[in-house]
Amino acid sequence: MYEGVLTKMKTEFSSPINYFLEFENEFIHMNQLLDRKIKFTFVKFECLNCHLDKEIFRQGFCKSCFFEVPQAADWILKPELSKAHLNEEERDLAFEKKMQLQPHIVYLALSSDVKVGVTRKSQVPTRWIDQGASQAIEVVEVPNRYLAGITEVALKEHMTDKTNWRKMLTNDIIDADLIAEKDRLDDFLPDEVKEYYLESNKNLFDLNYPVLDYPKKVKSLNLKKTPEYEGVLKGIKGQYLIFEDQTVFNIRSYEGFVVRIDIY
Repeated sequence: MYEGVLTKMKTEFSSPINYFLEFENEFIHMNQLLDRKIKFTFVKFECLNCHLDKEIFRQGFCKSCFFEVPQAADWILKPELSKAHLNEEERDLAFEKKMQLQPHIVYLALSSDVKVGVTRKSQVPTRWIDQGASQAIEVVEVPNRYLAGITEVALKEHMTDKTNWRKMLTNDIIDADLIAEKDRLDDFLPDEVKEYYLESNKNLFDLNYPVLDYPKKVKSLNLKKTPEYEGVLKGIKGQYLIFEDQTVFNIRSYEGFVVRIDIY
């Protein structure tokens, strides 16, 4: 039996990818639980910032912390709103400079359809694993988050920037040539980004997940409505646990929830 506050699973790039659920003083190697029965029991909330038992609002934070901490500012989800390169503060300039003024990658990933996305270079390939991508390729490497953001805005005029999580989890993935898709995007890059285009890059990342059986149709576990759930683990993809009864559990959506985990 384990108990702790949920945060997104840590990953190790291997074939298949290794997943680890970490608590304060212990961790679970989730791959070792495939084909075993697991029971999740919701215990209480614990905000990832103030650590109080206050209902989680978004991204693992209670409502008051969500609107105060720099980790939940608008530029996190909308990189084009980054302003650290202008020396302008949104919530915490030191934190914003640390996170925004570092190399960023604009990439294409194949998770359901071909999507465009942004990540810090230090988060390659973790970001793609968290999205459940089966393949990915780097398109541009820029020196800050703002340039990556305006690139994403320009490219999503020509393709999606969202993952269809249901298709990703049922392994309903289109057949696509990411190298060809990357090559056609050169003409759509903003002028200030063209010099950062990785024209010669043909390096495809292939990602293999620990999944024994893909579900045909998925139903999402809601810990608020179902505070106790028990099922046999059949796979892990993205930040989702996939169970034999076709229930899927998005660990990242429940950051800040304290749970007890029983393994049989």
